[in-house]
Amino acid sequence: MFSIFKKNSIKSILISELDEKLNEINLIDIRESYETSKGFIKGSKKVPMSTLLNNPEKYLNKEDEYYIICQSGMRSLRTCKILNKLGYNVFNIKGGFGSYTGKNIKR
Repeated sequence: MFSIFKKNSIKSILISELDEKLNEINLIDIRESYETSKGFIKGSKKVPMSTLLNNPEKYLNKEDEYYIICQSGMRSLRTCKILNKLGYNVFNIKGGFGSYTGKNIKR
């Protein structure tokens, strides 16, 4: 009845929690290639946002979990909202790559 007051149902983790999960998750970096050329988190799969959203079934399946990262967390949140509506099990990474302070950066 009061769906406009519904809390955001997108699952998320903080960027500071990422390192402890890296070996267990499917991490997708949706930044553009000019952004990832400056560095990305080891083990991430690089698929730009528009590419992923135009053909999600090519990169995702509905049985697995995926963690979506961008530069600040805003594009990943938008992407997660869309993918969630399509039935994919996705987590937004709050803070994004720009806030990452771990040691798993590949340049």
